[in-house]
Amino acid sequence: MLRAMVLGRVACRPPRTLSLVRKMWESPRSPAAGQGQWSPQHYCTLGDGSGTWHPFWTGPAPVPGGTRQSPVNIQSRDALYDPQLEPLSISYHPASCRYVWNTGYFFQVEFDDAAAAAERSGDWSPCPSVGISGGPLENHYRLRQFHFHWGAGNECGSEHTVDDHMFPAELHLVHWNCVKYAHYQEAVTGENGLAVIGVFLKLGARHQALQKLVDILPEIKHKDTWSAVGPFDPTCLLPDCRDYWTYAGSLTTPPLAESVTWIIQKQPVEVAPSQLSAFRKLLFSAQGGEEEMMANNRRPLQPLLDRKVRASFRTPEGAEATSSAQAGRTN
Repeated sequence: MLRAMVLGRVACRPPRTLSLVRKMWESPRSPAAGQGQWSPQHYCTLGDGSGTWHPFWTGPAPVPGGTRQSPVNIQSRDALYDPQLEPLSISYHPASCRYVWNTGYFFQVEFDDAAAAAERSGDWSPCPSVGISGGPLENHYRLRQFHFHWGAGNECGSEHTVDDHMFPAELHLVHWNCVKYAHYQEAVTGENGLAVIGVFLKLGARHQALQKLVDILPEIKHKDTWSAVGPFDPTCLLPDCRDYWTYAGSLTTPPLAESVTWIIQKQPVEVAPSQLSAFRKLLFSAQGGEEEMMANNRRPLQPLLDRKVRASFRTPEGAEATSSAQAGRTN
């Protein structure tokens, strides 16, 4: 059982609850024969990655032919300004932060989203007020976890791009629709089941709050190792400006379910080069296996097709959403 502790250090096998998480976020593996050499240069290349299977994914490939896959390139001039997009309401309980673990594909920070968490907080309801609502969302969504994607160098690493520009890393805060679904596992593949906030990371000043997590990373160097985390409020990882783009998309890891409302923050947050270097000291591999540096854990860009990206802010060159369909929310 996880003990409540501040920056606890527990470098061992993960809690039994992680077996369920692994089924939703498949663990990576070494490239299979015939898949070709996995290279950093390939993963810094922009372009249509439709059908691309990341060599460090396992499990059966999803049925091809999805029409709303992620990530995508956001063309700012093509994004539709939607005056009906309200500011996103965000509220988290720092005490619900449980542990951080090495999934074998990235490091992930898990949050207690069970009913017990609501009871402890004094907010006893089927779907507590903590989480996110408003913006493009019709319902309330509860935080489940957050993780990052990054490159082998600082030239690339983000999954989404803006005007063909790639950032060194990208943060994803994953929330599930606790009004429409009883459990996270149902929401993962359900219609409008998930809402993910994406935040770009750029090089700059040292990020004080992020450093709390960076300090733990040496304890979870290998796949399936974990460490307890004390109270942590993810809002400290968000930019000051809350302008955003939003579109209907998918998970970027298996099962690639098209259940996600993406909310991409326009303003990136600054992190120090040394902090991103600490990400790269993690390994894809388990203890005793051949060491594989954890990097380039991003899915290539997917075609936007006939989807529209909406913006909560006006730009000089941007169009304005006028129809009810363009301005609609997701349930």
